[in-house]
Amino acid sequence: MNIQRSKRIKAASLLAALSVVLSGCFIMPGKFTSELVLKQGNEFTFTYDGEIHFLGLSKLAQMGEVTETFEANCFDQESFSRECSQRETEEQRADWNADAEDRAARAQEQAKQMAAMMGGIDPNDPEAAFKLEQLLLRHKGWKEVIHLGDGKFDVDYAIEGEMSHDMMFPVIEGFARNTVFVEAIVRKDGVVRINAPGFAPPTESSMMGSMIGGMAGLSSLAMLGPDGMSEAMPNGPPGFPVVDGTFSVMTNGQILANNTDEGASTDAVDGSMQRLSWAINPQRKTAPTALVKLAP
Repeated sequence: MNIQRSKRIKAASLLAALSVVLSGCFIMPGKFTSELVLKQGNEFTFTYDGEIHFLGLSKLAQMGEVTETFEANCFDQESFSRECSQRETEEQRADWNADAEDRAARAQEQAKQMAAMMGGIDPNDPEAAFKLEQLLLRHKGWKEVIHLGDGKFDVDYAIEGEMSHDMMFPVIEGFARNTVFVEAIVRKDGVVRINAPGFAPPTESSMMGSMIGGMAGLSSLAMLGPDGMSEAMPNGPPGFPVVDGTFSVMTNGQILANNTDEGASTDAVDGSMQRLSWAINPQRKTAPTALVKLAP
């Protein structure tokens, strides 16, 4: 990879990171297995076992923090990024030095905004990850929460109850509720709508898509190749976690609609239950969705 292309990739990562901070959609799944069980009589069980990335605590978000390292950047229409002349470098350095106080003020304001979205947890606090662990464990259903580093947590979540009201995951006290992995919406006549917007690819018009979509135009420019053509980003913007998991819905109710690739199958363990299953990865085109009737 040449130096200029490396700069373009770094720029794309920074743009995506800033988009995360501004949109508040900064929780993403990693490697995981998740299952929603719906039974006639309105009983339900939901589990999520695997990784969750809190991007506000990751190195990706730190790319937007104030830095004391100056680097000149010059652009043209042919190669997008080029080496700066000595005069251009000196002019940019002077502007950068003059902006030092404003940069520090912006960094402090961004930290306040992020803390507000993270239930009051300051992402710059050395104890931020531990405090987040304790916050999650205070919530019903969070059985185990382990910080693996760089904002990545290994979690074991399980909850059961009666599907008499809507259900969403994750819901965290004090957090901005812009990111929903899975939601079950109760309709009349015992019908339940299941959506999984947080399991959609970055290009999907969803919660996760809005996180990156706001900067899509600039990011695509930053990823232009040497010939001016856009380069593919199969795993999303550089630096973002790669989603790799499985989401399943099991039910003995009537499946009215779903967008799985192969439709429902009989569960191997419980022959009275049908299973819908989605592979969640960067190649997925749409967010999982299903419609199930639990009432006779």
